[in-house]
Amino acid sequence: MFKKIIVSITVFSFALLTMAQSSESVGMPQLDPKYWFSQIFWLVLTFGTLFIILSKFILPKISNNLETRKSQILENIEAAEKQRIEVENKIKEYEKIIFDSKNQAKNFLNEAKQKVIVDINKKKEFLENQINKEIKDVEKEIVDLKNKSPEKINKIAIETSSDLIKHLIGTEVNNSSISAIVENLSKKNKEKIL
Repeated sequence: MFKKIIVSITVFSFALLTMAQSSESVGMPQLDPKYWFSQIFWLVLTFGTLFIILSKFILPKISNNLETRKSQILENIEAAEKQRIEVENKIKEYEKIIFDSKNQAKNFLNEAKQKVIVDINKKKEFLENQINKEIKDVEKEIVDLKNKSPEKINKIAIETSSDLIKHLIGTEVNNSSISAIVENLSKKNKEKIL
């Protein structure tokens, strides 16, 4: 590339030189053909030196910086892609953990619910058994009271009637005669009830 530029500048300068020699002298020194050769020489020397400095020192640094940036950008893109994949995997793991935790919580809840229901049923059955036992005991007591009540009533009636008769008549009455009367009355009442 450097050779092409130098060749094109040389050809251009000779073309200008030949044109300048053929033309008449002009009032401006830049357009005077006798100065063209020195101007072209310094032009080629200056731009050639600039081209060499740029191509040998500055452009390699720039291209190295560009390559470094490009490689850094590619590395950053690759790292970002890896991190994105890792994040997606972590999110999937997190969602799986949440799903498993929800299922475990449901299972624990169902197990606890079943245990509570079983406990409630056991306690209910125990209480029902106790209540049934209490009811049987009370019914037995009622039956016993029913069976013993005529005797007690008769005894109370005899005692009360003997006390009443004693107060009314003023003399003591035999409890056996009063009990015979009370028994007769209770038999008559039982017959009426049946």
